[in-house]
Amino acid sequence: MTGEPGRARPPAMSDVAELAGVSHQTVSRVLNDHPSVRPQTRDRVMDAIATLGYRRNSAARALATARSGTIGVVTTGSALYGPTSTLIAVEGAAREEGYFVSVATIRSYDATTMHTVLEHFMAQGVEGIVVIAPQTDVAAAVDSFRAPVPVILIAAREPGEVSTVEDRVGAASILPIAVDQRLGARLATEHLLDMGHRTVVHLSGPLDWFDARERATGWNDALAARAVPEEEREMIRCTWSSDAGYEVGRGLAGRVLAGDGPSAVFAGNDHLALGVLQAFWEAGVVVPRDVSVVGFDDVEGAAHFIPPLTTVRQPFAELGRRCMALLLDAFAGVTPESTQIPPILVVRSSSGPALTGAASA
Repeated sequence: MTGEPGRARPPAMSDVAELAGVSHQTVSRVLNDHPSVRPQTRDRVMDAIATLGYRRNSAARALATARSGTIGVVTTGSALYGPTSTLIAVEGAAREEGYFVSVATIRSYDATTMHTVLEHFMAQGVEGIVVIAPQTDVAAAVDSFRAPVPVILIAAREPGEVSTVEDRVGAASILPIAVDQRLGARLATEHLLDMGHRTVVHLSGPLDWFDARERATGWNDALAARAVPEEEREMIRCTWSSDAGYEVGRGLAGRVLAGDGPSAVFAGNDHLALGVLQAFWEAGVVVPRDVSVVGFDDVEGAAHFIPPLTTVRQPFAELGRRCMALLLDAFAGVTPESTQIPPILVVRSSSGPALTGAASA
């Protein structure tokens, strides 16, 4: 049998069938998880696969079915929590649906680069493309896509910002999906206002990021809805780093100790919040007694910050599943609908009631 040591070629499906004592068709049914296969037969086939080290030939399968079973994913390669978690979620959801993922990491966001990526994916015969576009220039480059397959854009753009390309000859629509960043920021800000804080200082991420823009808008909307005067709505622009949060936190701590600082801070992500917490601790500002702090993302370990961080959790697993559902609808000829996924406010010890007579920003 060709499955013995020293064979000249990798084991084939016929070798698995021979060792398991079943037909070639039965092996195929097991590999495709067909419900008609008896458990005992399935076990024999899986044992034979493990013994021989059989690996399915994806190229042969693609030729037989005229489908590659592959999704292309474009990412910026950012190591930040949001883009990385999104990539992991999309890959996991694709695998659950039986698809492979081919990842293209781009560093230059222009039409030429996007065209090169598109050619790369089309050469692989991808059935759909997912673009993780956290920044405005990435999304603008995606608008140049002329893909003959469905394209999913994961970006917190406003509906009016999302362009479709149905009118392009031979092109598919760009279908948007995102976690509702604006809603998350409103939940965080309203939580602090409901605890008696007169206003909330916002540490914003870079405003060329859709998430930062949407979170800033949600924060401002929440304050406006409570009639907080514009002159009391303080936003401080930062990078996404803990270092930036620490530097801003030192300045805020000095103001708090001087009696004219904020009683509540909404940080644009948990890393900024972590830096603020350290700066407050070093200055002797007690959280949440003196100042409440809320973050965004619910990163791994946020529950173990000191104090445990109140934050907004992004449901990345659900984002991945919804992304694949959009693609599957498009594959089936069903008109998909863009969607925003609601985030979840996770209340912990870093936020508390405002002190009577506490200073506001």
